[in-house]
Amino acid sequence: MSTSEGVKPPLDTYDFSVVLGGPLYQLARRTRLSGDALELLVRRVIAISLFAWLPLLILSMLGGRAWGDAVRVPFLVDLEAHARFLLALPLLILAELVVHQRMRPVARQFLERGLIPERSRARFDLAVASAARLRNSVAAEVLLIAFVYLVGALYVWPRYNMALDVPTWYAVPTVGGQHLSSAGWWYVYVSLPLFQFILFRWYFRLFVWMRFLWQVTRCDLNLVPTHPDRSGGLGFLSLTVVAFAPVLLAHGVMLAGLIADRIFFHTARLPDFKVQLAVVVAFLLVIVLGPLFLFTPHLSLARRVGLREYGTLAQRYVREFDDKWLRGGAPPDEPLVGSADIQSLADLGNSFELVRSMRMVPFTRDTVIQLAVITLLPVLPLLLTMVSLEDLFKQLLKVVL
Repeated sequence: MSTSEGVKPPLDTYDFSVVLGGPLYQLARRTRLSGDALELLVRRVIAISLFAWLPLLILSMLGGRAWGDAVRVPFLVDLEAHARFLLALPLLILAELVVHQRMRPVARQFLERGLIPERSRARFDLAVASAARLRNSVAAEVLLIAFVYLVGALYVWPRYNMALDVPTWYAVPTVGGQHLSSAGWWYVYVSLPLFQFILFRWYFRLFVWMRFLWQVTRCDLNLVPTHPDRSGGLGFLSLTVVAFAPVLLAHGVMLAGLIADRIFFHTARLPDFKVQLAVVVAFLLVIVLGPLFLFTPHLSLARRVGLREYGTLAQRYVREFDDKWLRGGAPPDEPLVGSADIQSLADLGNSFELVRSMRMVPFTRDTVIQLAVITLLPVLPLLLTMVSLEDLFKQLLKVVL
């Protein structure tokens, strides 16, 4: 029966998405902020971002702290807050759609490429089902909410997020600590927890993804050492990490906003944050690329076996080639010119070279550089705090000309 008659087609068991599930996803569907496949992106971005940001503006205006000299950092010039809620938050929401569309074919790719032999099919099916159950876990999201409030809002934020130590739109330093404004109360107990929940939910999804790949690596993978992707057929996994680019960009935006506030309101300099920049980039590369290292033992084994088997085949072929063409084994009437033997020898050499150059991880150095650049891209404008735009253009012209 066709879908036009009102009957939905059967679900594809292997059409797996790490983001298409969970209580928040179901809530977004019921409130018409999302469709079944994460449609209505613009509506979702506007609604969630304004819910976090707009009350801060209104409450700051009512309290006389939106602009002017009432406090050292009025709301409209707080780059960290705007970067967090108007740039990073939309990027995290956008990432859901990007990751869903890019990664939903991944589970089926293992089967279509013949990487999962029949003897491991049941274990692979269990891995897909287990990942789907964990993704849909109500308890996981409840624990995330509890963590955000009990650890983030009540413990971490009061101790580490008041680093400016100057009067701001959300709080004024006092002898006993900080006195929150009305905007500050919304900021600490609504806007920040909402943002942190969505952020930590991404870490949870990355954990679901890593756990799924770990369970896949427990299967007997049928890797082909001569595959042109030089990853035994697993090269498609390198395309999945690029799907997380909006998540990495959101982290770069958050870091750029934090650094900008410290530079403009606390006399800091960009080089003072080189350690933080390195740590953030390293952390993100580990959580995004780290799961792919789980395939290293399989790739290493495939390379060793391939070198042995293709080495044996090559030895047999070159010996027969040598006997035929150099030791007089070829018939007198068989011409050397036009013979397919030389081309076959070259093809065998190319196959052996593919095996020898296999990578031990299913991604390239270019992937690492690309992800690092994406993360640091929002920080680049802060270079203008160290050198004027005019001097920067002069240096660029010297390089180009």
